[in-house]
Amino acid sequence: MKAGNKIFSRGTHVMAIINLTPDSFWGLSRQTENTLLHAAERAVAEGAEILDIGAQSTRPGYTEVGADEELKRLSGAIKSIKKRFDIPVSVDTYFARVADAALSEGADMINDIWGLTHDSDMARTIASYNAAVCIMHNAKECLSGDIWGQIINFLKNSASLALAAGIIEDKICVDGGIGFAKSREQNFELLNGYERLHDIGFPLLLGASRKSMFGGRVEDRLQPTLEATKLAVRKGVLLVRVHDVKSNVEAIREAEGQ
Repeated sequence: MKAGNKIFSRGTHVMAIINLTPDSFWGLSRQTENTLLHAAERAVAEGAEILDIGAQSTRPGYTEVGADEELKRLSGAIKSIKKRFDIPVSVDTYFARVADAALSEGADMINDIWGLTHDSDMARTIASYNAAVCIMHNAKECLSGDIWGQIINFLKNSASLALAAGIIEDKICVDGGIGFAKSREQNFELLNGYERLHDIGFPLLLGASRKSMFGGRVEDRLQPTLEATKLAVRKGVLLVRVHDVKSNVEAIREAEGQ
């Protein structure tokens, strides 16, 4: 997969989460205009190979903010990072207007938690910049019955939307959407069978970092996150989207050495 000037091929690579939000569920991921570059510098130094910038929390029970607020929070952030660091930048949004602004400022990828289905202009906007995309599974209601057909069909549909709009095939990855429209049991079923998503035909991204499926306090969820990352390595997942870069890089190296 290609994002910006980097080609991700073999192995598992770290995407660092940087949130420009006051309400993300993991407090240490929250940044402001004043702390953004420091957070980016630390992530890069610890081994992140792509940064994912979010201007809206999508934690369970979140209150949506509109495109205007996302744009306000993102203002100048992409340009600042790209000026300072030679690293691909992804922007976590499902608004085409936000994607357009971010891509015009130098973002390389859009991470859409609604898999290009929330905003009918999203796929076309990404294609117009020759940018990369991560397509995530989501649904308005919690899944019931067999989860696999529903997740795979959604992602295949979304990939078709991407290709039809002109997004290049090697700039697409897919995410099963752990923590979105799934019960705790379904999240573990998805995680433990994540390799089944290879049937869709695109590289995989896993986003399980410190999520509520692991139980307990968010502060105590690092170890199960690292176990999920090691599992991702064994299952051939290309990207893991995480809060704790250094620990996850070390977990990947450990798993790859086994």
